[in-house]
Amino acid sequence: MNALAKKLELAGVGHLLTVVAVLAAAQFAWAHHAAARGPVSVADLAEQLSPAVVNISTSQTVSQSIPVPELPDGSPLQEFFEDFFKRQQRDDAQPQTRSSLGSGFVIDPSGIIVTNRHVIADADEIEVTFPDQTKLIAKVLGQDSKTDIAVLKVESDKPLPSLKFGTSKVIRVGDWVMAIGNPFGLGGTVTLGIVSARNREITEGPYVDYIQTDAAINRGNSGGPLFNMEGEVIGINTAIISPTGGSIGLGFAIPSDTAQAIVAQLQEFGETRRGWLGVRIQTITDELAETFGLDSNKGALVADVMTDGPAKAAGIEPGDVIVSFDGKDVPEMRDLPRIVAETEVGKEVDVMVIRKGDEKSFSVTLGRLEDAEKAQTKVSSDGTQKEDNTADKVKSSLGLKLSLLTDDLREQYKITDKVKGVLITEVDAASSAAEKSISAGDVIVEVGQQKVASPDEVLNRVEELKDKGLKSILLTLANKNNDLRFLALRLSSKE
Repeated sequence: MNALAKKLELAGVGHLLTVVAVLAAAQFAWAHHAAARGPVSVADLAEQLSPAVVNISTSQTVSQSIPVPELPDGSPLQEFFEDFFKRQQRDDAQPQTRSSLGSGFVIDPSGIIVTNRHVIADADEIEVTFPDQTKLIAKVLGQDSKTDIAVLKVESDKPLPSLKFGTSKVIRVGDWVMAIGNPFGLGGTVTLGIVSARNREITEGPYVDYIQTDAAINRGNSGGPLFNMEGEVIGINTAIISPTGGSIGLGFAIPSDTAQAIVAQLQEFGETRRGWLGVRIQTITDELAETFGLDSNKGALVADVMTDGPAKAAGIEPGDVIVSFDGKDVPEMRDLPRIVAETEVGKEVDVMVIRKGDEKSFSVTLGRLEDAEKAQTKVSSDGTQKEDNTADKVKSSLGLKLSLLTDDLREQYKITDKVKGVLITEVDAASSAAEKSISAGDVIVEVGQQKVASPDEVLNRVEELKDKGLKSILLTLANKNNDLRFLALRLSSKE
């Protein structure tokens, strides 16, 4: 290579290095500038939505009274105390007013407002304050304790700014969301965060799968809206988990898909109208799945069927596993109450169950949950029973002492005449039965889905199942009121 070529080659390399250096510097400068600006602003969105978010304050008049001490009749102090406390009640114990604060939002220009039920519960007066400081008195159109939703109505001489519900089912974990509300009575406050989780269960009842968010939600935010980035309401902020009472990033909202149906019913009827199937259900554990011969623990196990309920009329029985309802899969036990409740009262639906390994379909016409009486009581009793040889064998296998269900024992344990089976009189504290909270006073109705009426029948059925190589057996138990439940009980290796 001649000298000129070498010079040109060196010049080209130098030029290339210069260009790379310039580009790198530009990229660094752009990144530094972008970091300085921070994330995209939601100021325009907040300004657009805030006028429809309201502060809600309530007042309740509470009568205060001072109880008069109970004294024996004829006591020399009786007349003195009666006169003294009557004067105190008349002079000092005047009615007091309690107040509470919360949030809400307008969903119709005519003055329809949505909030939480706990914000307005038992209020004598409800005042709604808009961001422009307009104050209006609201009346309650309807409220629902199961989902903690209330619908209010205010009268205005002009159309009010309003919001629209979006669909919550498309929200994904990690999506940005914005909350607007009235934390600690400070007035309109905007917070931003993401959807932290979906389908949360926070022991507030089986009818809501909550949206969890880390957007700051504090006291006073209750009843306020949770927005997606299109400005649609996808949740109603309703609860927080916090040891301090302030936000620690664990806020929960009622999904809009659940809320819309409840709001519509409260507007139209002033009350809810939920579907009712008429069954008591329980979770299918891995042990129960094995004893029922199921491939998985998917579905809801029917523990009991209400005598006058729709399921009974259709032919559904205890021990059936509901895997589909009205064309919707039932992945877990907790999904069924919500799916049923959201179904129209009086609708005829197909219910798919697994019964002893076979799929069966039933057509059920739903009743109304609010009209159904649900009395579920679980009471444990203590008692003893004289042992016999059969009882010894049953105790060795199951950790239980058993007895025939005689009239005297029915009276002792207050067991209704509807209950049929074998009475449990004692439970070994170190047994699997004790771990499963089986108690004296419970009654074994079935062993391995076969009815039993005596301790001998229980023993024979247990031995029969053990001979088949089973390590656990399925028991159907009843309490004193004949509420049924299923348990998979491990068999003891002791003989």
